[in-house]
Amino acid sequence: MKGIGSSGTDVCALLLAKFPECGGVKVRLARQVGDDAATELYRNFVLDSLSMLNRSGIPFLICFHPADSLDRFRAWLGIRYDYMPQRGRNLGERLRNGLLDALSRGFRGTMAIGSDSPDLPEAIILEARDALQVHDVVIGPSPDGGYYLIGFKSDAFLPEPFEGIAWSTATVFRETMKRLKGGGRDVFILPPWNDIDTYDDLKAFGMRNSRCSSSQTMRYLFKHGDMLNGGGQ
Repeated sequence: MKGIGSSGTDVCALLLAKFPECGGVKVRLARQVGDDAATELYRNFVLDSLSMLNRSGIPFLICFHPADSLDRFRAWLGIRYDYMPQRGRNLGERLRNGLLDALSRGFRGTMAIGSDSPDLPEAIILEARDALQVHDVVIGPSPDGGYYLIGFKSDAFLPEPFEGIAWSTATVFRETMKRLKGGGRDVFILPPWNDIDTYDDLKAFGMRNSRCSSSQTMRYLFKHGDMLNGGGQ
């Protein structure tokens, strides 16, 4: 992995990740597949996201939650990665603070991605990096009305898109764009991409990646072949 300490003029990525504890991740998905399966799926989502970021060559940090889980993350993922705790009482505060913390390290830009899109291609991450060469903001919309990525140039950061947003609703992207435009920011919109929050999302992911054997998530689904047929529990 490219060293995060020598930032210089690079754009960096933040991977927002929760520690995979039973009952603490993918709650909506767990209603259909069970807590144990949802936890294992999320664990693989994170591993696939890390593989993608490593392939991209972009420097990145694992922005972890909860804040006291650093030792558990290092035991799970290893000490070769750079870690930074998420700070804040809600998603908006954690996104805002994570982006600001990364920019304070001297990067010319930074972007935050969730760990719910295990098939997000590195080409989109590279497109986002390149967009921040010429645009103030980059954002990747999700079909459910949210977004899977948001990034800022260092001199164009704006806190308003993270304040007073009704998170996990169909209006997140629209409200975020309204605030970015209201702040006079030049926004580059990436191609839409799906995240996995529900059982229907998981089935759609399985259909898109049915021939992919290199994905950790797909290997798990291949191993548990009945999961996508309603037999997860």
